[in-house]
Amino acid sequence: MKLHNPEPEKIKQMFSQVAAKYDTANSVLSLGIHHLWRKKLVAMSEASVGKKVLDCATGTGDLAIEFKKNVGLAGQVIGTDFCIEMLQTAPDKAKKQNLDIRFEVADVTKLPYENKFFDISSISFGIRNVQNPALGISEMARVTKSGGYVMVLEFGQVKWPVLNSLYNFYSQKVLPQIGGLITGQAQAYEYLQNSSSTFPCREEFSQLMMSTGQFSHVEFESLTGGIAYIYKGRVL
Repeated sequence: MKLHNPEPEKIKQMFSQVAAKYDTANSVLSLGIHHLWRKKLVAMSEASVGKKVLDCATGTGDLAIEFKKNVGLAGQVIGTDFCIEMLQTAPDKAKKQNLDIRFEVADVTKLPYENKFFDISSISFGIRNVQNPALGISEMARVTKSGGYVMVLEFGQVKWPVLNSLYNFYSQKVLPQIGGLITGQAQAYEYLQNSSSTFPCREEFSQLMMSTGQFSHVEFESLTGGIAYIYKGRVL
């Protein structure tokens, strides 16, 4: 299995530098589609009123906010990230929508939560930035109840030849330029493209999840022609 090898401290520094403009860049570069992808993940997770959810690598809190809308006042959502700068705007975003979400600094490979506590754990566009993704997935499964779900949203490789050519041109030539103009950090968006093009997806990533021995089964769904994928693992 072909994996790139991200370095945690470099990743943390990179995200700290783009944090202030992260939301703006995401909305421009994805034309807002990433919000629809997150809504789809929440729907697939079977999140409902009263459930407890952990969102890892939550960044500015978009997925945690989407979960909180589903679990309601009776539910609990905790959003974590190992980069404190990325978390700075998340509490205000939640409060503006009258949502009570706890945000904490935590590394997905060393989660400070007890076994089998959450009904759902999730990570969006973060697992490819983890030096040992299997360890991160294992930790998420550890803190999730038996029968609960680990949900992963991540970029992948497009299967359709025509769309693949168009997307590769956009991600290699256009995305770093626009991302650089918005954030001043073009290299961060070059990294996004490079890491996405080499990170395992579809069956390969499902096999990575299953290799942890933590799941009874893993399923996945393609988004927007395979630009991204949602993975759903049922915890043993």
